[in-house]
Amino acid sequence: MIFEVKMLDQVDQSILRHLVENARMSIKEIAQQVGLSSPSISDRIRRLEERGIIRGYTLDIDPKALGFPLQAIVHIRPLPGKLHAVQQLIEELAAFGECDKVTGDDCYFARLYIRSIEELDTILNKIVEKAETRTSIVKSQPVLRRPPPF
Repeated sequence: MIFEVKMLDQVDQSILRHLVENARMSIKEIAQQVGLSSPSISDRIRRLEERGIIRGYTLDIDPKALGFPLQAIVHIRPLPGKLHAVQQLIEELAAFGECDKVTGDDCYFARLYIRSIEELDTILNKIVEKAETRTSIVKSQPVLRRPPPF
């Protein structure tokens, strides 16, 4: 499979940097910062969306502010014949904030948002018949999710 390289000029890079910093920044504000007209910025953003570079705009919600003081990273290795059942369970349980399907000994690396260790046990007990797990509690996040370099 050949991947298309999506080159960005300096103006597009600047627009992306502003949007990464504040996705609610107005077209007018970005235009002032970049030194182009608002219609030019709107057109460039539309093209970045059409090219699939900008996939969407999201909220950054603090799990702690919603009562989830703990996060756990769980390595999940489905038992033979249980791969699809495990994936379905991960997709259905709201505590799983994100999950990557990976190569190697484990099939999934997942991030859970939890209120307590007891809640973690309850969630893992739902998986134990279908998979082996290894769990680490997150102490801090020195690097929050960020976009790839551009």
